[in-house]
Amino acid sequence: MKLQTKLALFNLSSKLVFSALFIGFLPLIIERINTLQTDRELIDKREEVISLISEIGLEPFITSESETGFGSYNILKEEFISLERIDLEEDWNFIEVATRIVDEETIDYRVLNYSIKIDGQTYLLEIGKSLSSIRYAAKNIRTVILLFLAFFIAVTLITDLTYTSRILRPLRIITRRLGTTSSPSLADLSPVVTTTKDFRQLDQTLRELMMRIEELFRKEKEITVNISHELMTPVSVLRSKLENMLMKKDLDPEIETGIDESLRTLHRLKSLINSLLMIARLESRQYLREDEVSLEELITEIIGELSPIAADAGVRITTDCPGTFIFGKANRSLLFSMLYNVVNNAIKHTPPEGSIHVRGEKTDEKYIVTITDTGRGMTEKQLEVIFSRFRTKLDPDSDSTGIGLAITKSIADFHGIEIKVKSQPGKGTEFSFIFP
Repeated sequence: MKLQTKLALFNLSSKLVFSALFIGFLPLIIERINTLQTDRELIDKREEVISLISEIGLEPFITSESETGFGSYNILKEEFISLERIDLEEDWNFIEVATRIVDEETIDYRVLNYSIKIDGQTYLLEIGKSLSSIRYAAKNIRTVILLFLAFFIAVTLITDLTYTSRILRPLRIITRRLGTTSSPSLADLSPVVTTTKDFRQLDQTLRELMMRIEELFRKEKEITVNISHELMTPVSVLRSKLENMLMKKDLDPEIETGIDESLRTLHRLKSLINSLLMIARLESRQYLREDEVSLEELITEIIGELSPIAADAGVRITTDCPGTFIFGKANRSLLFSMLYNVVNNAIKHTPPEGSIHVRGEKTDEKYIVTITDTGRGMTEKQLEVIFSRFRTKLDPDSDSTGIGLAITKSIADFHGIEIKVKSQPGKGTEFSFIFP
């Protein structure tokens, strides 16, 4: 899972947990707030009534029909005010929930009870607000809060995703550079622009590491080239001397056999040196890519050269390359060696009466060359090191240097060609070359 996804999930889960806790306590919070607000309104209204009585007296409140009290309910019976003369031994000043019967309808109110003394008489002032209206107001408040909470979560989630995406952009750039770089020499070593100190340090460390690796690669290539050049001269001298010795008359047969074996060894050594030189030049990009290569013609030429060898080995080669595909900016001789190595290996490792099929097809603006054989195949362990140098010799008794497929991979990388390999022991192997 990507870091950005993990951060987004963490932010979302933390917000959901917080929201769940908040929603769980929301009814209690709203009830408490609404109760306090209602009590505040009742107290304010009490002060208004007391002030009004002080200004105009009791007469407007006490009618001729009822000289002991006064009561008034609004149209919807949501609120009421009552003033009643009573006998009390102590002062009243409290708020409670009480039930009133209004027009034969039982209604629950939150009621403020307050006693006042006017002209030596004690009056009980009651101001009430229906619980249904209080609950209705609470419901509206709860709806508004939940809508705001949902909006807040959505906005913060989008903000978090945008911010994390922006803050992790340097990491994506670094990862992309590492994933798309096939060689340290081709790596983009320009500093990544970021204000995050950790990412700057990571980028700096990786750039320094890439430069050290490139320096080691450069030294390795120099050593390989120098050693190869130094070895070519004595190998050529030895070969000439041994060939001259074979030309002598009356040469002892045992000595002649030893010279032949030595010449074969020198031939393998020379092939190995040439292969190492080729890999070093490929990795340092010393070859030119100026050719436009018809892959159909190239395959036909390779099959033409290898058909006699396959016939001698009892192996049948078939081709199927419809259409035409021109691969530009290429080195024809290198591409020839790349495909030649694989087909030649297939011949060597395919038993008599076996077959090799070379197919070329164009798909999605790419061209795929597939080489399939019915040979001995390879195990999963062998497939893991198939392109490693000196580790791909399937037949220990052969004269192979174990470096042919490494050259094939280097040539493919040099041209930006992708290689896929599928194989099963006893069933054969399939190489696919995907040309861009």
